[in-house]
Formats: sequence, C-alpha cells, structure tokens
Amino acid sequence: MAAVCQVTGAVPGFGHTISHSHRRTKRRFDPNVQKKTYFVPSLGRNIKLNVSAKGIKVIDARGIESVVKDILAKGVKL
Repeated sequence: MAAVCQVTGAVPGFGHTISHSHRRTKRRFDPNVQKKTYFVPSLGRNIKLNVSAKGIKVIDARGIESVVKDILAKGVKL
C-alpha cells in the first residue's frame, strides 16, 4: 500500500536518523495511512479510501459527501 493519503495528499518525508555519535543515515517519515471503508449515500455504495489520521479527522469534520465530491473533482476514480 502506498503511503499517500487520498484526502489530504500527505506523502512520505525524507531526512536523516542521527545516532549518538552524530552519524547520519537516510530514513523515511511515513504518514499514518489507514485503509478505511465508508458508506456514501449519494453513490449508494461503500468506498475504500487510504486516509491518514488527519484525513479521518477531515472526513469527520466536513462529512464524507463533501470529501468524496472533492476527490471526484480531482479526477480520481473510486
């Protein structure tokens, strides 16, 4: 599963892990992406979304109808 949120567009960040001796090694900061199933009344079916924890909060605040409308406006097939 790709570490990309379909609602917020959050993608992995990159940086370094710094040890006690201050050696740097590359690392990747992945967003907290979960696969969630939502029922969308306007579509009359369930949809599966890869959403971050922040994306879940956005859906709770704005509602699934509003979020799905924005996703479909971007041209993403659900």
